[in-house]
Formats: sequence, C-alpha cells, structure tokens
Amino acid sequence: MRRSHTCGELHAAHVGTPVTLVGWVHRRRTHGGLTFLDLRDRYGLIQVVANAEESSAAHAAAEDLRSEYVISVRGAVARRPEGTTNPGLATGEVEVRADAIEILNSARTPPFEINQESEIDENLRLRHRYLDLRRERMRDILLSRHRLARTVRDHLDGRGFVEVETPILVARTPGGAREFLVPSRLSPGSFYALPQSPQQYKQLLMVAGLDRYYQIARCFRDEDPRADRAPEFTQIDIEMSFIEQEDILALFEDLALAIVRAISPDRRLREVPFPRMTFQEAMDRYGTDKPDLRFAMEIVDLTDAVPAGFPPFDRARAEGGVVRAILAPGCAGYSRRELDELVAFARARGASGLVTLAVADTEIRGPLNRFFDPQALARFAGAVGGAPGDLILLVAEKASTTSTVLGDLRSEMGRRLGLADPDELAFCWVLDMPAFEWDEKASQYVAKHHQFTAPAPDDLPLLETNPSLVRAQQYDCVCNGYELAGGSIRIHRRDIQERIFRVLGMTDDEARARFGHMLEAFEYGTPPHGGIASGVDRWLMILAGASSLRETFAFPKTQSGLEPMTGAPAAVSEADLDDIHIRPRLPAERT
Repeated sequence: MRRSHTCGELHAAHVGTPVTLVGWVHRRRTHGGLTFLDLRDRYGLIQVVANAEESSAAHAAAEDLRSEYVISVRGAVARRPEGTTNPGLATGEVEVRADAIEILNSARTPPFEINQESEIDENLRLRHRYLDLRRERMRDILLSRHRLARTVRDHLDGRGFVEVETPILVARTPGGAREFLVPSRLSPGSFYALPQSPQQYKQLLMVAGLDRYYQIARCFRDEDPRADRAPEFTQIDIEMSFIEQEDILALFEDLALAIVRAISPDRRLREVPFPRMTFQEAMDRYGTDKPDLRFAMEIVDLTDAVPAGFPPFDRARAEGGVVRAILAPGCAGYSRRELDELVAFARARGASGLVTLAVADTEIRGPLNRFFDPQALARFAGAVGGAPGDLILLVAEKASTTSTVLGDLRSEMGRRLGLADPDELAFCWVLDMPAFEWDEKASQYVAKHHQFTAPAPDDLPLLETNPSLVRAQQYDCVCNGYELAGGSIRIHRRDIQERIFRVLGMTDDEARARFGHMLEAFEYGTPPHGGIASGVDRWLMILAGASSLRETFAFPKTQSGLEPMTGAPAAVSEADLDDIHIRPRLPAERT
C-alpha cells in the first residue's frame, strides 16, 4: 500500500490536502457517531476522525479496529476544531477526516502497552523486542544511533579520514579481555577470535601509509555483561599518523561537540575545552579514574590533620596507609539505620570500617568524640569544609583501598542526594595513566591499557628497573562518571615494543610467535601514530539517559548473555559439530 504522506509531517499548511496514510493504530476512542484514531508510523502521530455522517463505511471499519492493527487511511487534512488542538504533538493543529479505512493486518493484544511509557519487565520486552522497538523512546534511541553514525562519518570525512573495514575473524590477542573463539572448518583444531578491537589492524594501516583512518567497528568481549558493558558493542575507532597527543585530544573534543549538537542540542556543557587531570589527581580527588564532575564532594586527605589517639587511624598510618574523608552535605540527621547502611557499603568495598561524624551547630557527634577533644574535631571538620548539618565520612586504609571506597561512597551519596544534574554533560580528560599494574594472581605485570601503548619518553629507563612507575601516553575522555573514550600514542619501534613484551613476562620467542607480524612491520618505516576509540553505545546511554547499554541496541543480550527473542546461544547438532571438528565437553564431564 503506497502512502502519500507520513503521519508525522502533516501540519496547518496541508489543510485541504487529500492524503493516504499507513501505519499502526496507536489509540482508539469512540464518541457516538465519531471514532477517533491516533495513527502512528516511524515519523510520528496524527489524529484520524471517522465520522458516521461523512463516511459510514469508514466509520464502520473504524469500529473493528484495535491497538496495533496495521491500516491504511484515505481522507483529507482538516484543521482541528477550536479548543481541541494538542500543542504537545507536532501534528496537533490538524487531523485527517477519513473517507476510507482498510485493515492491512490485524494484531493480537500485545503482551505490554506500546502506546504509553511504563515500567515493563526487561525479559518480556526483549522476548518481544520487535514490539518494544515500536515504543517512542526506543524508536528515538535507534534514530539517535543513526544520527550519531552519520555525524561521525560526515565529521571525519571532512577532515581527511578514510573509512576502512577490518576483519571480524582474527587471530587471538593474548592479554586483555576473554575473547570469543570461532572454530575453523578448513583448519581442524584451529580457531579464530572475534576482535576485542581493531587495534593491530589500525596500527598496520598506519604502517601502510593511510595516515587518517576511522571505522565504526563491531567489537566482542566474552565477559559477564553489566549495565555499562555488553558482550558485543560498537566503537568509533580513530587512528592518525605524524601527530602528538594534543592533536588527538583536539580532534576528539571537536567530534564530541558535533555529536552532542546532533543528538542532544539542549544538554548543557559544563566546561569547554574539557578540563584535564592526571590519573593520580583523579584518584586522589574523586577516588576513580572516571569521575563525575557534575558535583563536588571531593576527597580530602586528613592523614596529617588527624592527631594520634584513635587506634584504627594510628594502625593504618603505621602500615603506610592514609586517612581520607568526603563531606555529605545536609546528611547530619541520618538515622542509625542509614549510617549502618553506609558502613556496610564501605566494608563491601574493602574497608575495615567507616567513621561518621555529624556536624551540629554546637558540637560534632560521632565515635571520635571519645578520643579527641572538641577543638581537635573542629579543626579537621574545618579541613573538610564541614558546616552545621553536614556528615563527614572517614576511611583509613592503604591509599588504593581508600580511594576505591570513598570514590564509590561519593557516587552513592551523589545519587542519594540528587547532586548530578541530568541535563548537564561534564566532560574531562584523564591523562598520565600507569603503563602497568601488578597482577597478584599471575605474579607479573600486565598492561594497564594494552601492550601497544607507548610509555612516556622520560620513563623509558624505568622499564627494566621499576615498571610500576612508568607512565603511559594514554588518555581517557570521561563524561558524567563514564569512560566515554580511550586511546594512546602507540609504540612504533620494534626495540621498544620488545622491551614492553619482556616487562609483561614474554620471552622473545613467545613475542615473535604471537606478534611477529607486528614486530616485522615495525622494521619497514613505521610512522609515529596514535588513536582513540569511543563507544557508540556508551554515547547513546549517556545522551538518552538510559540506565543500561541494552537500551541502546536494537537486539541486545540479557545480563546472562542470552538473546530471549531468538534463543541464542543454542545447542547445535552433532553433525554440525563434526563438520567443524568439535566435540563439546560439558561441565559435569570435566570433573
């Protein structure tokens, strides 16, 4: 059935125009000889009126309609009667007077309401995702995804970038996240991996002389899903040659602003250019390398301000730990139950305890009263900036534990108190990451980002003597408490890359076996280069105000990795397994 117009495009200039519309019945209301329909298509809603006096056939057909029936409507656009316009609807000034209505397909009663926004069980929504995507919010997210991809392509094309597709079936990359493996039918016993990112390929494209590459790339990680992580995702992948870190930061800021203008032009930007801080500064001030800057509540170090006399604090300092605190404004009236909840929250994140102090007009109340005089309590309450009505939360542990606990407490209190403005976007850069971190379980260093990240030139002498102090030329862009993008200047010399592999515990033979193609490529005139990758799904989650990445995919997996609509993953026949030379061993058989 061919339509002449879409439902969402009609307005006052179309009054008197004959139209043929097609779409779904969004709502139906009957008033005597009048039946009102809200007809919906991808472009919007329009009110259709079937008047028994004007067209008995159209009115009779309208009587048989139900929600989600697919129909065609033929009629003329008319101005709505005075007092009945709907300013909240783009087509709210007009309606279509129906001459004929045809049912193109009937519909069962949907398992959930499509014509109103309400809380719906996620498994039910995903089981019927094709219906869920009819809802206005879900449709708008998909359209935003389209606009985002178009914006990225237009923006980068205008700056000389070339879009190149890289393989999906790749060789395994040891280290990093667990990979999905794909058996090879033609090479029995051998496996491809699905790429965690196009990292090696984009660097090899720089070797090839394509000095400005990008790709909207599909990536895969066999990790447990969570609200802000999914087993398959899409990233904006960018790589450039003959540049320095500053060039990439400037390029991405410009791209980020273009994306915000295209998707959420009404959102306020807290600060442009984006503020910058080092990794250590972020950990010290906010307890995380992805701080939400929409509210303050910074961590304050009280290690030297708190006098001796409280055993937990004294013990922590004697063992090289620190005493730090955050200030929760207006929370001095918390009940015993609420304070106990905060203590349990801190202990669940590794703290041995949490000390709370309520600042009142004339006193400071809490467990430290028994150990310090009022003047001492007032001094370090002042150091935190405490005022009457505030609650001070103190943790004394080793520095890394204190940062984690107070960082999570800061986020939790910000959420409880509604301190983060949902209409604001607070971007920042986090720089000078550690290149390596110690893996206690494996008893060796692992790359903080990945093994192709270039160390800071001044720190190269530390590679063999003290890798823990080596800084990476790495940068993360953070927005509203989420890591939105990350990248680095890459290694482009074989000798440095081999030194990195040795720090990570690889012998030269192992490095050649795993990454010989990269090492060899670095001997053929590899230019200095670097790049950045940004999650499309994370962008949409932030800009749409979604609670989960799953909201941003057309057909997502659940938190258990299932796709309820099609039933994936599913068992396959023995014949199919024989064809790819696989014989599964179930968990019970392994024991």
